[in-house]
Amino acid sequence: MGGKRMKKLISEFKTFALKGNVMDLAVGVIIGAAFSKIVSSLVNDIFMPFAGMFIGGISFENWVITLPQLFKQGEPVKMNIGLFINTVIEFLILAVIVFTFVKLMNKLLKKKEETAPPPAPSNEEVLLAEIRDLLKEAKEKQQ
Repeated sequence: MGGKRMKKLISEFKTFALKGNVMDLAVGVIIGAAFSKIVSSLVNDIFMPFAGMFIGGISFENWVITLPQLFKQGEPVKMNIGLFINTVIEFLILAVIVFTFVKLMNKLLKKKEETAPPPAPSNEEVLLAEIRDLLKEAKEKQQ
């Protein structure tokens, strides 16, 4: 009994894993991770040095707050405020890019829907229209 359940479970998992939506999601996650690295490089290597030039050459990466040593630990504990600022800026840039991309895709899909010809009537609709016309003709002949 347990073997049948396991085979059924494996079969259901195969069906789920090989569906197009799961594969599309996997591709999206991989591309998203690579895109995140590009945005991270854009922020750290281009945007932050440029921003630092306008605020007197200060590098955000060096902004740290050293916390007081309350428990006599060996190394002082530091909060990396600059790295947090970099991460927030990365997120904002990524959010703007994704928003713009989704907006553009929606616009393209809307144009595609508007230009698509209306679908041809189904066989049932054609037959019903013929019956309607025959009934209309029969009714006119009776009058």
